Amino acid sequence: MQASPAMDVIFDPNRQPAAPGGPAAPGAGPDPVKEGDQKTFMQDVVQASRQVPVLVDFWATWCGPCRQLTPVLEKVVRAAGGRVRLVKIDIDKNRQLVAQLAQLGLPLQSVPTVAAFWQGQIADLFQGALPESEVRRFVEGLLKLAGGQMPGADLLAEAKAAAEQGDHRGALELFAALAQQEPENAEALAGLARALMNLGEEDRARQVLEGVPAKLRDHAEIAGARSALELAAEGRKARARLAELEKRLAADPDDHAARLDLAVALNAMGERARAAEALLESIRRNRSWNDEAARKQLLKFFEAWGFNDPATLAARRRLSSLLFR
Repeated sequence: MQASPAMDVIFDPNRQPAAPGGPAAPGAGPDPVKEGDQKTFMQDVVQASRQVPVLVDFWATWCGPCRQLTPVLEKVVRAAGGRVRLVKIDIDKNRQLVAQLAQLGLPLQSVPTVAAFWQGQIADLFQGALPESEVRRFVEGLLKLAGGQMPGADLLAEAKAAAEQGDHRGALELFAALAQQEPENAEALAGLARALMNLGEEDRARQVLEGVPAKLRDHAEIAGARSALELAAEGRKARARLAELEKRLAADPDDHAARLDLAVALNAMGERARAAEALLESIRRNRSWNDEAARKQLLKFFEAWGFNDPATLAARRRLSSLLFR
């Protein structure tokens, strides 16, 4: 939702321009979570949001999802170390405020509704109870808008950089530290598993992925790490048959089973472009073979490699041209 210029006019006719430089720097201070009402809304939300982003949790005592969401909001906000605040508003006790906000287009017909304020205006909102990972993503987006970031963002960036540079031991230590701080950070858990795989500790990587909270098991990063682990095991078996597979294909270019196994072996050897090429050739020759097994295997590669990996992007473009020509 875009910010409403009318917000400042109604709540603060004497608004002064905010100082540049993003949200206030975090530090030791009072609890960033507090109860609010229509009397304190101007000070606690509108004015405070000129210094630091403020989430407003509109809830009600009769609302079951509210009881699920509010503790999650409190946890994520406190983990932000003062970079964001949370004000909780009981809609039944603050009907005048609810009516006033409705005039500005803020929908409060259902709760929970969480509105994010920055610079005295509504910057974004969501409704319904979200899992912690989604709440964290929402807060991260808000902090990015305000020129800041969550405390773990620097650590995550450093861990990813170490992994990209091939420093898998360093990446392991950084991802492990972040996972310790944020046990429900899917990127940290997936990165930890991948670092262990790259160090040859697949059993430990499997333990990490098996221990992921149920609500994170379908997260793209976790699914990708799981696919990478499965492909590594399949690849070892196929790699031992590399000469046999190449011989079979030389004798029969339409031996799609051999071509698929060859692709798995090539992927295990780190030859992503050649692995993708093998599957694309199989799709070109007979797309429907074995219930489109080559296409499905290629999608599994994409998941394991990451959807922004150069090999994924290149192969996806070629796959599209084959499927939609």
